[in-house]
Amino acid sequence: MNLSDSQTAVPVPRRVSAMEAVLGHLRAAIEGGEYAVGDKLPSEAELCRRLEVSRPVLREALRALQTMGLTVSRTGRGTFVVSNGPVEDPTFGDYTASDLMEVRRHVEIPVAGYAAVRRTPEDLDHLARLLDRMERESDTIAWVAMDTLFHLAVAQAAQNPVFRRVIEEIRDALARQSAFLNELGGRREQSDREHRAIVEALVDGSEHDAIEAMTHHLDRVGTTLTAIVRSERAASADTPMKGGPQA
Repeated sequence: MNLSDSQTAVPVPRRVSAMEAVLGHLRAAIEGGEYAVGDKLPSEAELCRRLEVSRPVLREALRALQTMGLTVSRTGRGTFVVSNGPVEDPTFGDYTASDLMEVRRHVEIPVAGYAAVRRTPEDLDHLARLLDRMERESDTIAWVAMDTLFHLAVAQAAQNPVFRRVIEEIRDALARQSAFLNELGGRREQSDREHRAIVEALVDGSEHDAIEAMTHHLDRVGTTLTAIVRSERAASADTPMKGGPQA
């Protein structure tokens, strides 16, 4: 292997966002015993002051802690620690990650196959326009909203209203999962590529390729979820907060 080969083999480290730095710091504090189970976290204003971040950044981190099962938010009372981890199965709204992924695999993979043979020109046009918008979008919140619309559109293309109803039922959980993965796993560009592969299979009318593309997409979602849960604690130990990333 020559020098150029070795250089191309070295992955470029992903930039840690301000939210991820805050999450890592708070998770390390909880798992390290600084905040015990039953303790109330400091107020948002106090945490913003200590960590030198904006309130929106802090709130995203607090939502991620709750998703991971480490804390619970009690209206009017604050955020309380309910576990010191490690958390293996994050929760997205009403559903755990494992339950959500099990259903997605059993529903969305065959749905992609049906969509490949049943889609209409209008379905393809809608998906193509949606995908183009997603690839140009720079705002994470807007992208996440379109991500759920994409999966609804694939279900619509399968021409079975029950499939769409199932995706509608888990829509909020899908959005929460998408935001979690894209903030902590940097998956947006990869998701765009995977979505494009799905659309190309639908355009070709290939049931096999559509099933393969959706299977790959959900495999990558599951892999990223696992990596986030396993790596955040280690990453937090190396992330300085005071004077660190601000937003």
